Amino acid sequence: MAYSNKVIDHYENPRNVGSLPKDDVNVGTGLVGAPECGDVMKLQVKVNPETGIIDDAKFKTFGCGSAIASSSLATEWLKGKTVDEALAIKNTDIVNELSLPPVKIHCSVLAEDAIKAAIADYKKKKTADVKAAEKVAQPTA
Repeated sequence: MAYSNKVIDHYENPRNVGSLPKDDVNVGTGLVGAPECGDVMKLQVKVNPETGIIDDAKFKTFGCGSAIASSSLATEWLKGKTVDEALAIKNTDIVNELSLPPVKIHCSVLAEDAIKAAIADYKKKKTADVKAAEKVAQPTA
């Protein structure tokens, strides 16, 4: 199977590899895996609390070249987007950009799932943070 030049580039020179602090209320973490191939993908987003824009995105992926390339591309695309814009990124967008063969489409699905999981984690943290702030602000009877 021949990989496209974009897959090779993202595999050999992955962008945004690393981790963000999980305890930061503005960081959402998504961890997903594919039982059929053993790939595991951790993707994180850091959202600017003032603007709602994703300022940073990081990933760590254990898997094939297509999984690494899908993660790398996703983190590039996430930066500068709002949370809602990030949720609009679909696996088919990744497939088309990287020219993934049909046998590797599951790698792009992992990336989409990781984005959704990271955003869900961020939203959960923000909701918990708001509830905690409201609880502190309420006068005791």
